[in-house]
Amino acid sequence: MSVYLLDTDVTDNRPEDRTITNALYGGDQRNRLMQEAVLGLGGVALLRALGVTPRVYHMNEGHAALLTLALLADEPKLVDRTVPAPDRVRERCVFTTHTPVPAGHDRFPISLVRQVLGPDLSALAQKSGAVRAGVLNMTALALRYSRYVNGVAMRHGEIAARMFPRYPINAITNGVHAVTWAAPSMAQLYDKYMPEWRHDNLYLRYAIRCPLDEIREAHMSAKAELIAAVARRTKVSLDARALLIGFARRATPYKRANLIFHDVARLRSIARRSGPLQLLFAGKAHPQDDGGKQMIESVVAAAKTLRPDVAVLYLEDYDIALAKQMVAGVDLWLNTPQKPMEASGTSGMKAALNGVPSLSVLDGWWVEGHIESVTGWRIGDESLRSDDAKEAESLYRTLEEIVLPMFHTRPLAYAAVMRAAIVHNGSFFTAQRMVAQYVENAYRATPSSPARTAVTPAEQPSSIPSPDRSRRRGR
Repeated sequence: MSVYLLDTDVTDNRPEDRTITNALYGGDQRNRLMQEAVLGLGGVALLRALGVTPRVYHMNEGHAALLTLALLADEPKLVDRTVPAPDRVRERCVFTTHTPVPAGHDRFPISLVRQVLGPDLSALAQKSGAVRAGVLNMTALALRYSRYVNGVAMRHGEIAARMFPRYPINAITNGVHAVTWAAPSMAQLYDKYMPEWRHDNLYLRYAIRCPLDEIREAHMSAKAELIAAVARRTKVSLDARALLIGFARRATPYKRANLIFHDVARLRSIARRSGPLQLLFAGKAHPQDDGGKQMIESVVAAAKTLRPDVAVLYLEDYDIALAKQMVAGVDLWLNTPQKPMEASGTSGMKAALNGVPSLSVLDGWWVEGHIESVTGWRIGDESLRSDDAKEAESLYRTLEEIVLPMFHTRPLAYAAVMRAAIVHNGSFFTAQRMVAQYVENAYRATPSSPARTAVTPAEQPSSIPSPDRSRRRGR
């Protein structure tokens, strides 16, 4: 596989253009559109210059959707006139939407599109039907010219189908690269009992043969490494005997990092009665996400309130190295998104790969990975809408009555849950399985039924429609 990186910081460019690709986030709408032009239009131009002719173009989110305009612009040069140009483009494109959050779907005023792309490409955008009320919707553009569209988890596919009801939406659940995310101690254990896992991740199903005491030993090694790393970073020594709960992901309000602090007095009481627990947080906020920054501040404030009964730390400078240590070294992975905003989520998959069970809201991938008291535990019920108070109560009750007593008094029972997380989830939620599904279902698939010639207001991703449960059961 080849990976090509696009960079505008080259000497032939004007000074103002050399900075377009300097930073992923930040800047105004004009800069964002120019970045997407570099990705979509520049990406197609690069492949042509290299003599590469893809059979399928795969767009992840609408950020690369302008590549459809590049393909449309090239259609008049083709000899075959038996198939309309839009259909020929559609046969070559597939699209994956990654978020049900409206802010994740880029929109640009058509006046700005004309300034950046010029009259010819902006005219093609106008003809696409993806322009409404003078605004180009990049998601609508990608939908219009894709023969296959999918969400990134079963539940997300259902939500996306309601957001864009005129398009057939499929689902391919995300996965993680097993060899990258398995901690050294866990990888050593897998090598001992099923060495084939490195080239065929499904062999992780055979982790059922791993003795529970060896799973505990491998996990305690990863936990010791994490505790040592935390001490180096913060000068705080965590207790290896206490339940260590991890939460690490992008800091933004809908992730609700502070849900566990809904009632700090209750949390303090649980720690006193059911056994010691510690909370480890990490994750950065988008530079323009003030709500995410406030979320981090609320966690830090709760940490001060809970001392000394519950140790709470928010680790700075979150990166892949720290993420690897956290998903392997904590005892329990916490996930509390506001339903139905979690498209998939992969942090819990990485934790499961290391035998770390999840305590999670039933959203995203956890709808598929959750087997109560087998692979972990759920927060709240199966409804498609969140209720902070009810879910906080569910979280507290599960911690107090099930997780903490099991962890502190029945360690082998807890290790059995850890093993089941590997067997059921670690073996399935992998990039290997995900890529195989894309190849079979998206890339090799025959073109879908002809797409629509216009984009209706219902296809503009401005909101998440109320769930139709009867429809969900019938899908």
